[in-house]
Amino acid sequence: MRENGPVTSATRQPETSAFTTPPRLIATDLDGTLLRDDKSVSPRTVAALAAAEEAGIEVFFVTGRPARWMGVVSDHVHGHGLAICGNGAAVVDLHGGPGAHRFVKVRELARENALDAVRLLRDAAPGTVYAVEQTYGFHQEPAYPKLHLETPDHLLAAEEILAADGPSAGEPVIKILAYHPDLDPDAFLALARLAVGERANVTRSSPSALLEISGPGVSKASTLALECAERGISHEEVVAFGDMPNDVEMLTWAGQSYAMGNAHPDVIAAASGRTVANNEDGVAVVIEQLLAAHI
Repeated sequence: MRENGPVTSATRQPETSAFTTPPRLIATDLDGTLLRDDKSVSPRTVAALAAAEEAGIEVFFVTGRPARWMGVVSDHVHGHGLAICGNGAAVVDLHGGPGAHRFVKVRELARENALDAVRLLRDAAPGTVYAVEQTYGFHQEPAYPKLHLETPDHLLAAEEILAADGPSAGEPVIKILAYHPDLDPDAFLALARLAVGERANVTRSSPSALLEISGPGVSKASTLALECAERGISHEEVVAFGDMPNDVEMLTWAGQSYAMGNAHPDVIAAASGRTVANNEDGVAVVIEQLLAAHI
């Protein structure tokens, strides 16, 4: 999940390997990947997604976005209509359209783990401020900056939000957002992973020092693997696309994977191929090649 800022694109010609295994599922990130920097889906990309579904290839949107932010692709839902949101913390049925989504699967962050992560990261990186994503609610600390286009339900310390008797106590916690005003984003990620350890999964998708903390073992890759197993789809039959560190595990797991032309260096290292930037319809470029090779 990114805050509402532009993403710098870089021009690069696609580096695509031969499609040796016919794909059965396409898994694509949204921000910085499928979406252009203005958050639109280009006509070329819309056509490519529709052609893939018409050819019998499932398309999964796999994003750090919460379910309520999925309106950007609600008009492009085909087939099963499922999306993986919150970096793997939720599988959501988008068929109802914006505001009417249904949670099919939730992999929550236990409040005990969340409180441990908050405490440990406060100690390791003084000045860290937090927001808390739940299935439907969003809460933040008073000092958390206005990074998102929404008004929080509550302005409270993270410890109060996550308390057993806190607001929306019966509602699952999807993830914690941790922001630091001064640290380098990659340095903050490395520090947080060391501090939090196995209590939670820590990643990032923002160009700023904004981390996303989920339950232990919860990632785009692990939830995508569960969805594929339910469908009898092997990882060799999956083609994945991404641009930021929260995509690394998914790109490593998939049989074929593509880093966008605007991707983070860790993503380029993890992917088996590269395509052009999100503003140049890099996902559509590969899908078109894929369909030409197998249809």
